[in-house]
This record gives sequence, C-alpha cells and structure tokens, in this order.
Amino acid sequence: MASGSALIFDEEMSRYKLLWTDPVCAIEVPERLTVSYEALKTHCVAQRCKQLPVRLATEQEILLSHSEEYLEAVKQTPTMSVEELMAFSKKYSDVYFHQNIYHCAKLAVGATLQLVDSVMKREVRNGMALVRPPGHHSQRSAANGFCVFNNVAIAALYAKKNYNLNRVLIVDWDIHHGQGVQYCFEEDPSVLYFSWHRYEHQTFWPNLPESDYTSVGKGKGCGFNINLPWNKVGMTNSDYLAAFFHVLLPVAYEFDPELVLVSAGFDSAIGDPEGEMCAVPEIFAHLTQLLMPLAAGKMCVVLEGGYNLTSLAQSVCQTVQTLLGDPAPRLSGLTAACESALESIHNVRNAHSFHWSCFKHLEAHSGTSPKRARPDEKNGAAKEAEKPVAETNTKMTTQDIVWPEPLTRSSSDVRTVVAPPSGVEVSLPEGCQHLGEASQSTTKEIQSFRDKHFQDVTDQNILHPLGSIISVLDQMMNKEVRNGCVVVSDLSVSVRCACERALMGLAERVLVVFIGDGIVPVKTNDGKLFLVQICAEETEEKCESHLSLCLRQGETLSVGFMQAVLSLILPLAYEFNPGLVLGVVTDCGAKTHLAPVWGHLTSLLQALAGGQMLTLLQGYDRELLEVTVSSLSGAPVPSLGPLGAPKPEDVQMIEKQRQRLQKRWGLV
Repeated sequence: MASGSALIFDEEMSRYKLLWTDPVCAIEVPERLTVSYEALKTHCVAQRCKQLPVRLATEQEILLSHSEEYLEAVKQTPTMSVEELMAFSKKYSDVYFHQNIYHCAKLAVGATLQLVDSVMKREVRNGMALVRPPGHHSQRSAANGFCVFNNVAIAALYAKKNYNLNRVLIVDWDIHHGQGVQYCFEEDPSVLYFSWHRYEHQTFWPNLPESDYTSVGKGKGCGFNINLPWNKVGMTNSDYLAAFFHVLLPVAYEFDPELVLVSAGFDSAIGDPEGEMCAVPEIFAHLTQLLMPLAAGKMCVVLEGGYNLTSLAQSVCQTVQTLLGDPAPRLSGLTAACESALESIHNVRNAHSFHWSCFKHLEAHSGTSPKRARPDEKNGAAKEAEKPVAETNTKMTTQDIVWPEPLTRSSSDVRTVVAPPSGVEVSLPEGCQHLGEASQSTTKEIQSFRDKHFQDVTDQNILHPLGSIISVLDQMMNKEVRNGCVVVSDLSVSVRCACERALMGLAERVLVVFIGDGIVPVKTNDGKLFLVQICAEETEEKCESHLSLCLRQGETLSVGFMQAVLSLILPLAYEFNPGLVLGVVTDCGAKTHLAPVWGHLTSLLQALAGGQMLTLLQGYDRELLEVTVSSLSGAPVPSLGPLGAPKPEDVQMIEKQRQRLQKRWGLV
C-alpha cells in the first residue's frame, strides 16, 4: 500500500520575471515559489516528504491540451528581445513572457505529470507540485492570466490516457475562475470541474458570463461543470466550508472520482490583494482533509495563484502538512454562511438539480436558502469570533488585514492505539500499535468509576475495556497518541466512562456519533456533549444538541448515510467544535453494509478535534474493526462506488432534522 507524500519543486521555475512595467502583472513574482518552499523547509515539512525530481514535459504531452500553432509560437520566445516579448505578451490577456518562461512552463507541466505518475503508480499516497507559471487560465491557443500551459488540464488528460481513468475530479479553489480548465472539459463527462471564484456579478476578472453558476457544461458534459461565484469580498471559513458541505462533497461522492486534482490557488486566503477574502490559512488544512477520503486517497495538489507572500506560504504549509497526515487545526467561531454565499450555493444547487441525485429533492431543503443570514449580518455588526479583522469598508487592502500566525501542528509517532478483544490477533497498519495492559493506577480508577456509577456491575468482560478507554484517553491528553479503537462488550458503561473521563481534562466538548438503536447514556442539555445517533428505530430528540436520524438499512444505507454525513452531520460537528470525537458502533445486524460508510465517516470526522477520536466497537466484527483501524491510521478508505439517489424517506428525515436544528446551528 502506498504511503507518504510527494513534494515536487525546482528553483529553476523561479528564474523568470516581469521585464517591463505592467501594474497588472507586477504581483506575479518569483518569490511566490521560493517563499513557499522555504516555509516548508523552515517548518520541517519538506524534509518529511518524498522529494521527486522535476522533468520537462514533452511536446506530445503539452499538445494534449494545446494547439500546435500555439506551442510553436511559445517556442519562439527564448530568442526574443524584450521589445518582442512585450509585443508577444500583448496578443494575450494579463500575462507576460520572458526568455526563460517556455523552459519553466515545460518544467511546470512535467512536475505535475511526475506527481500524477507517482500517485497513480502508488509510489506515494498523494502530493503537491510547487510550480510556476500557474496554468488554469491558459486555453488551447492562448496564454492568459499569468498562465502559459494548463498544468492541471494536461494532467487530467494524461491520467485518463495513461491510466485508463473514467472519472477525474478537479477542485479549483483559486480566487479566479479557471476558464481554461472549463473550456477544455465542458463537453467531457469523465472530468468533473468545480470552481469557486470571486465574480461580483461579472465585474471581477476574467469578467466572463460563462463563469456564473448557469454554466453547467455542454452536451454530454452537462452537469460536470460547477461554478460557484462569490459575489462579494470578505468570505470566511464558514462560507468556504458551506460550499464544500452543500455543493462539492455531495456531488463528488456521487461522482466517485478515481483521481482528485486540486488547482490550489491561495489567493483565496486572507490578506491576498486579488481575493480580498477573510478565510485564514488553516482552512486549507480542512479543505484538503475533506477531499482525502475520495479516490482512495489519490490526490495531486498543484500550485496556482497566491500573491500575499505571507498567507501563501502559510497556506502551502497547511496543505502539505495535511497531505502528510498531521491533524488539522481546530477552527473556532464558525457560524452560518453569509447571505451572499448562501444565495450562490442555493443557485448552484438549483442549476444542477437536473444533473445530480443529491440535489433532486430541493423542495424540502431550506438549509441553503438565501434568506438565511448569519447573526452578524442581521444586526449589522461583524462577527469578531471568526473574522480576524472587522470589515468596515467593502474594499479592503492588505495593510488593513491582520491575522495570527497558524499554531504549530505536531504529530505523534504513534497515531493509533488498538485494544481488540482478548485473544484476537489483529494486523495493524503503519502508525498503529496494540494498547498495553492497564497500569495499576488505571485499575484503581476503574474501580473508583465502578463504585461511583455501577456498583452492581461485576462482569470483568464489561469492566476490563474501561481500563483501555481510560488509558487511550490519557495517552491522547499527554499527546502520546492521536486516536484509538477499543472493542467493548457493554456500550452503556463504556460510553459513559469515555465521556466522563474525556471531560475531566482532555476536552471541553465531546461529539458522540452513535450508530445503533437504544438509549445512549449521555446528557446533552449542558452544551458539553452533542449526540448524533443514526438508527433504524425512531428515537425522541432531547434538545438542540441531539440529532437522531432513522435511516433505511440494507444495501441502500450508504446513500442516505452519506447524504446525512455531508450535509448535516459534518456542518453540525464543525460548528460544535469538539475537543474529542467519540465514535460508537453497536452490535447490530447491518455491519456488512455499514463498514464502508463507517470508514468514510471516521476519516471525515478526523478533521475535527485536532484529530482526537476514540472509537468504541461493541463485539468483535473483523471487517468493521479493520476498516476502523485503517481509517484512524490515515490509510485510504475504499471507494463507495458512484452513489445513486437517496430514498425520499431518508431525505425527508434529514430535512426534518435540519429545519429543527438550524435555528441553533447556522452551518446546516
């Protein structure tokens, strides 16, 4: 199985620059590349990656996406004078040429393809290519927006050709619309292109009507082009997450890609003069984490824009650390997306309701209604909890923006500890180890807990796992491990023990995700615990910190389950912001169908709580235990296959709960 992350960089790609005065192009500087790499080295991130050599792309590879006439024209630039380069540049829009740019552009394409090869051959799990010039604006016969050759478009075509792929997902989180990628694939149903971008009703570059949400693709490609326009500046972490939860992730899971390519433009980060947005660099750790369960973990991240050198370097570090498996930092102050973002999300979902099953039941959905705004917009005051700086003007400058430097992200040598049933041998993946015997002090704590809460319990099969639970939580608190899995016989005692122990010092809030029927022994009325229960039998909700979803069981479980996870459970969990996630699976009869979706849920939930997650499995089920441990260890989770339409009754249940909870929780 592939492990590790690749990093591709060559300083040669920094050896071109603007040779004349051009205010539009002045922001595209060589330092964009070098400061990103230096930041990775300074934070000891580059050293942990598998650094691959860069190669030059061949002409045949470039011609996958570009015309022979255009390639021949660019090939002449190395011998041009400055005056000739200026004249050549003016043939195109917002781009400049240099005698070395053709060489660098071939390196940028070659580096991207080198990364694709390493990921597809499973030499590495994923990786990032730090390249320059960027690519997503360049078109078949035109340079555009600092871009010469379309690195990611060529990569998608190359992967399809060389690895017989049928489904490639391109996620473009650059602040500009990647119209070159859209033009390349707008009639191709094998490539799903998602782009969010500053648009402001067509007043922001590239000022194209086809950048709006109404452009969904053409012919057989209808539905496979998703544009989400940002029609105001100042978008925040909440707005970006809402776009993922309510648009990208549901479609991506239904599409079921075999490879994920990310056009990683960090001009969508705070402080960038082009984007003028307020999302902090840490958000890219989460966007990356949320994409990692797709395509069995095969993800290639390719640098596009980013013009504030500080936020660019920080965002690159956040992204690569997540690819390496470091826990994502916690995000605080999340709330409802702003009214403008909600309107765009609502419009995109409506435009694609004919193409994607996950959007077919919009009449029941109010979670992305443009009429809902976050509290700070209702009273006219900026919400300080999330925005690093209050917005006092529509137009912002980089001098106005201040944000704290991201905290150091650390990763323990042992990621996961496992406590299987006594006598059961379990093969553990890399980064995992078996939990040892409980210490004498832990044994005393078990006795104390029993005396306080369960004096009548004498069965050692019930009491013994409590020592494992306490030991795992203590190791988490001491930063010795990140997460753990314990097989238990009695959930009532085990869940109560885990919650009480966690709240003693590890976490101020605990998210409990309980799969199974029956009453869960947790109190949710004090705000310290949030209970999500997915069950076959209806239960009564206790309060706004209790979500109960009664979903259809059997072979169709995965569709409704993932719909609930992506559009309801994840938004609630992010806004609740737990310090620990407690995942629990009862000894139910649906484990055969449950294991795959449980693996994806476990992987997605590790974006929360700094990756601290304890899973309790009732009874020994080999497949479920292996899936759980594999997911906790960071190994890729198996694909669920293309998801069909959710059952109407499941949609009705999900939307009923959304309407009940959205008065308190804005992200749903």
